[in-house]
Amino acid sequence: MSDGRTKPMPAVFVGHGNPMNAIENNEFHHGWQQLSGRIPRPESVLCISAHWETQGLFVTGSDEPETIHDFYGFPKSLYEVRYPAPGSPSLAHRTAALLAPEKVDLDSRRGLDHGAWGVLVAMYPRADIPVVQLSLDTAQPANIHYEVAKRLAPLRDEGVLILGSGNIVHNLKLFDFHNDEPVAWAVEFNEQVKELARTRRHEKLIHYEVLGADAKLAVPTREHFLPLLSVLALQREHESIQFHTDKVNSSISMTSLVVGG
Repeated sequence: MSDGRTKPMPAVFVGHGNPMNAIENNEFHHGWQQLSGRIPRPESVLCISAHWETQGLFVTGSDEPETIHDFYGFPKSLYEVRYPAPGSPSLAHRTAALLAPEKVDLDSRRGLDHGAWGVLVAMYPRADIPVVQLSLDTAQPANIHYEVAKRLAPLRDEGVLILGSGNIVHNLKLFDFHNDEPVAWAVEFNEQVKELARTRRHEKLIHYEVLGADAKLAVPTREHFLPLLSVLALQREHESIQFHTDKVNSSISMTSLVVGG
């Protein structure tokens, strides 16, 4: 499936935050627009989103995945958004083959959740790049998520953008909706994770729970953190990491990063 590229496609982790970032004229939406301009245009996208948790591994197999509005309490305009990107059963089957011997089931009815389309609508607004999602297996520990993601590395040589979508720090219970000034523990944990990623100390990030008291506040549940580990697992020798939209809002980190870009 090689397309003759001389350099692998970068892998990207995006801090997606509030679903309204998909349509608001704000720094994060603009940042994702700029992000698409700093990496090569992909042949297709494989997204690992915080918002598809399953028992076992699944990939989307629809030719025409629907736009899932998996949230509530937002303006009507957000529910009216459609992201009609095509699916790619061939990429779904390729992904399943690479992850063997892990069993991967094809879900032909699952669409794209806001962790995927909420970012891609800014990055690729024409919705003309095929998109497939890979689920998060809730039965597996963080180190298995990391090791499984490593097997996806050949996709980078085939023009596939592997996009992790979550947040380094994600604590909605402590989020201040009236004041987005970053809280100290969120900034400290975000900086700690950035430094560990920058210096390729992935083992410490896999075992993020032992990074200190701030870790329990920053990652009260792991679904927004796991996509970061999946992207870091794809880092090759001598590849650097560059940070993008690097900001903390209250108790949510909007930091994004590019591996190999």
